[in-house]
Amino acid sequence: MSTRSTATEGEREHLPPMGKAWLLPLYDPFSRLVGAERLHRRLLGEASLQPGDRVLEIGCGTGNLLLLAQRLVPGVDTTGLDPDAAALARAARKARRRGVDVRLDHGFADALPYPDQSVDVVLSSLMLHHLPDEAKIPAFREARRVLRPGGRLHVLDFLGENHTHGLGVRRTRRDSQPDADLDAIPALVRTAGLEVASVTPVRTRLGSFVLVAART
Repeated sequence: MSTRSTATEGEREHLPPMGKAWLLPLYDPFSRLVGAERLHRRLLGEASLQPGDRVLEIGCGTGNLLLLAQRLVPGVDTTGLDPDAAALARAARKARRRGVDVRLDHGFADALPYPDQSVDVVLSSLMLHHLPDEAKIPAFREARRVLRPGGRLHVLDFLGENHTHGLGVRRTRRDSQPDADLDAIPALVRTAGLEVASVTPVRTRLGSFVLVAART
């Protein structure tokens, strides 16, 4: 397991995983309470990872998705990137306790510190709504840049527009227009130059979500 910084703390503002930095200790307990692992399993099921795949998660937070990927698919090569140094520190501690080899980098989704065509799969789980609108298409363009030919992008995020940022306080609008909501993330992905393969709505007690699969 390795951790390295790709940006100086404080260079750019970012939204912490729970919306407020002081709430970070509650993130993992809250994730377990609301059944976030089921969503992660659904995302990984769509990703169909194979041993040896080079996988990058943008906005990896405290590492739950990557650690689950390692558990489900031994031999997968996992890297996580996040702008929150405290979340990365928690991810590193969990990886050490479990004896899991995960690379963790401090950086931003719209400025990935990786070579062109160096990744097989890019994952994004409950991260996109943390980004300002102007950073979303650049983030997907960066995903396309680092993906190898035939590489895959898998995105899981909230469905609907009415929300307050942060996992713990996100609320989906029930009177939203389903078709417009379903196409919001795919439209961004297409604009970034990726081909959308599937769009799947998912409803749970945590809220309404959408899974988007795309490829280069």
